[in-house]
Amino acid sequence: MTRPLTGGGAASGIDERHPPIKPRRVSFDWSSTPLHWVPGDPLATHIINSFHIVLPEGEKWFIQCVKDARPHIRDERLLEEIKGFIGQEMVHARSHQGVLDQILEAGGIDVSKITDAAAKGNAERPAQMAALKEENPRAWRRRLRFELAAVASIEHYTAVLGQWIMDNDRLEKAGVDPTMLDLLRWHGAEEVEHRSVVFDVYKAMGGRYPTRVAAWVVSLFFLYWALIGGSLYLMKQDPTVTKRITPLRLVRSYRRSVRSGHVPGIFKLLLGEAPVYLKPNHHPSKVCSTPRALEYLQKSPAAQAAGYDPY
Repeated sequence: MTRPLTGGGAASGIDERHPPIKPRRVSFDWSSTPLHWVPGDPLATHIINSFHIVLPEGEKWFIQCVKDARPHIRDERLLEEIKGFIGQEMVHARSHQGVLDQILEAGGIDVSKITDAAAKGNAERPAQMAALKEENPRAWRRRLRFELAAVASIEHYTAVLGQWIMDNDRLEKAGVDPTMLDLLRWHGAEEVEHRSVVFDVYKAMGGRYPTRVAAWVVSLFFLYWALIGGSLYLMKQDPTVTKRITPLRLVRSYRRSVRSGHVPGIFKLLLGEAPVYLKPNHHPSKVCSTPRALEYLQKSPAAQAAGYDPY
């Protein structure tokens, strides 16, 4: 049974606001994973593959933002959580890069047009931020706060998606490749674990509600572009998709994928979470469940092979 996209943490003794955050040095063998790892559903496959495209460089940007803020954080517990967050995001970036290299590229899909631009932005950002900080420290702080607010918005959605994919047993029934399913659920579980970190860093840097709302709007458009634009790009690049790609055919395929539980409803996800995230008193600890994340990590083949006890 597929559970709601959001839900409060279970009463279990786990501190939902400050759960332990530890990196797990997982690895994945993609030698048996097909290009269409959702059997018979290339569109659902490529909607989720859109995340594989943006996450390697996206995670590196998240890390850059938090590292920029770290020298200004005085809370020792938050500093320890930042350390765990950075460790987890580094492994996430590496793991999703493996999908790009060993599944998409091997399957004849070139995503370098997107990934190269993102890598260039990440490579240029440190020098840009250093110059801005020297020239105008107040403007540097404003920019960093806005970026942190944008990352916090995205982290809300990745945690909600993580909860969804952990709770969605229809994916097994659809025959989704088990290695890919483990990667998505392992990643989702860790997103739930560290869902509060960037939000708390933003608040510690003096972030206020109006900036959080403005950054959410920007993040919403980015996620829309990543999911819709990315999946269209992949469908057009996919050498095995021989039928002409038309808007009507894509809409029908998309609706079929949502009804089958292969992907969440994109618009329901993006806009349906607005009343949750935009509450003035919102905190990430109020959504999703750390005990559920730990429950999955205790049985995740990749996490267990890495030798880490989730507790």
